[in-house]
Amino acid sequence: MAEVKKGKGMGLTTQIFIGLFLGIIFGYVFPQYGQQLKPVGDMFIRMIKMIVVPLIFSSLIMGIAGTGDFKKLGRLGAKAIIWFEVATTAALIVGLAVVNIFKPGVGVSVSGVDAGAAAAAAKKSIDMMQMVVNIVPTNIVDAMARGDMLQIVFFSTFFGVAAAAMGPTGEPVVKLAHSVAEIMFKFTWYVMKLAPIGVFALIAFTVGKFGLGMLIPLAKLILSLYLALLLFIFVVLMGASAILRVNFFHLMRAIKEPILIAFSTASSEAALPLAMEKLEKFGVPKHIVTFVLPTGYTFNLDGSTLYSALAVVFIAQVYGVPFELPQQLLMVLTLMLSTKGIAAVPGASLIVIAGTVAAFGLPVEGVAIILGVDRILDMGRTVCNLIGNCVAAVVVARWEKELPDEVLQVAYSRSYDD
Repeated sequence: MAEVKKGKGMGLTTQIFIGLFLGIIFGYVFPQYGQQLKPVGDMFIRMIKMIVVPLIFSSLIMGIAGTGDFKKLGRLGAKAIIWFEVATTAALIVGLAVVNIFKPGVGVSVSGVDAGAAAAAAKKSIDMMQMVVNIVPTNIVDAMARGDMLQIVFFSTFFGVAAAAMGPTGEPVVKLAHSVAEIMFKFTWYVMKLAPIGVFALIAFTVGKFGLGMLIPLAKLILSLYLALLLFIFVVLMGASAILRVNFFHLMRAIKEPILIAFSTASSEAALPLAMEKLEKFGVPKHIVTFVLPTGYTFNLDGSTLYSALAVVFIAQVYGVPFELPQQLLMVLTLMLSTKGIAAVPGASLIVIAGTVAAFGLPVEGVAIILGVDRILDMGRTVCNLIGNCVAAVVVARWEKELPDEVLQVAYSRSYDD
């Protein structure tokens, strides 16, 4: 794998952080010009997204064909799904606990909200059976064009198994996949050089369009969500890491750059290529990284799941609608299924929230209240999504005994500075 080389001067993490800080200042001082930087930020995200499909496809083929063990693949999938369910259930519980204790919706004014966008979101729904059917692609080229991660993983998995079963006949394809994966990691390194500029533009646009003043009326909601996300990360995820004897803070140090990318872009997918590279450098085997992370973007969006539970109860509190614990528990069961359909793109959680609000007879226009600060909320929950999936890869690797203590000791002794 092509590694990010160390160079003289400040590291990439420092550059990204500076870009983030300067973007906030620029967007606040020059809001009109900040909004005009949106195309620059969009181009950066598009450059990252164009890496994702060939990287996932080639890496999965290389990893699966390298093992050639269909039983092992099934075992990996089962363990990943078990952990995903444990993590998302814990996320829902944390979200419910925080929103019931701090009651961020009490006292929030509902005057002057635009219910149009909320109503439009409520009309969209997630058909669970259709989602299951849609896992199987009818046209893999179309799936790649749309960036449908689960369909790509499904096809790549079977393709990799078939390539392994072909023996010598399949070797040229496997070698090609290996070359493509290495090239895409090098490609990622080039694109990441532009990350500070992309981050600056995206944050300047966000602050320029929405302003910092929007945070004041809903500060309690923002603080409640970020508190819940931090509790989930440092209690659930760090607790799981401690049980597995993995130093959580070393892992966070390893993925600090993907975290900054996820926060500034509010897109889990944008941080995927760099997260994969950093996890492999940390010691997680390639075939686990390439299987768990893409699958997790459909089944393990912990931050989005937590936010969905918190937001629904928040809306009930805003309107003073009684929403007792039995109803909340039923909502949790509903969200355990419906959040599996959330795409890893900015703002998709609103569809699930609006649908759940409507299903439980709560005012759908309440979704419009959080639209103004959704970008700020999205940035936090995207970071949680990313960290959750990185921890999931480590959990599965340790569960499979493919990340032994001696590998971790080597990982801990390395420097993850640029």
